[in-house]
Amino acid sequence: MKSVVIIPARYASVRLPGKPLLDQTGTPLIVHVVRAAEGAKSIDRVVVATDDERIARVVRESGAEAVMTRADHTCGTDRLAETAEILRLADDDIVVNVQGDEPDIPPSRVDELVALLQTSGCPMATLCTPLSTEAAADPNKVKVVFSAAGRALYFSRATIPFQRDPTGPAAEYFLHIGIYAYRVAFLKQFSRLPPTPLERVEKLEQLRALENDDPIAVKVVHYNGAGIDTPEDYAAFVKRMKK
Repeated sequence: MKSVVIIPARYASVRLPGKPLLDQTGTPLIVHVVRAAEGAKSIDRVVVATDDERIARVVRESGAEAVMTRADHTCGTDRLAETAEILRLADDDIVVNVQGDEPDIPPSRVDELVALLQTSGCPMATLCTPLSTEAAADPNKVKVVFSAAGRALYFSRATIPFQRDPTGPAAEYFLHIGIYAYRVAFLKQFSRLPPTPLERVEKLEQLRALENDDPIAVKVVHYNGAGIDTPEDYAAFVKRMKK
């Protein structure tokens, strides 16, 4: 059994075009993500999956591995499934989906996620971290609510849970971190399912799993990094790197 990080990356980001190739730090953003993933002790291989030759070239020039995939995928998970086929991964191998805009992800979090998938009994696993009330109102930040057993109940761009009574108990908010782990067999099955109604509304592919009654294990971790969704996010990342 192998554990492989696959990083889906596309050029045509709506909010930040050309995002993987931004290089104000002196290193392209996608290469920052690759280097972080390579530090995980539980990982045997790191691969970038892209449909853009510019991204593939930059990744290969850095000494990392890139796989060219089709351009018609509607979500990153479908791109991962194709990549798993190209790499001829076994059904019991583990694929970790690290988003191409999460350069701050600590390698230890990748290791925790692999362990969570192996012990949870769920076909899919992910991570989250506490979020302030002010930040929870940002629709660019995906929130998750989960059961006492650590199973995802829902993901949303909306502020969940909604605190109806301001004088009642304070709501706790959790930011979903853009990283997942799956067994290859489940990944293939997932990619064959059509997009679901809630997935289409929220533009969140993980809802496809919940709408098909596939449980997602969730673990709360400490994480003070940030995904890069907007020009402001990238500017903040550059500032952190320069420090």
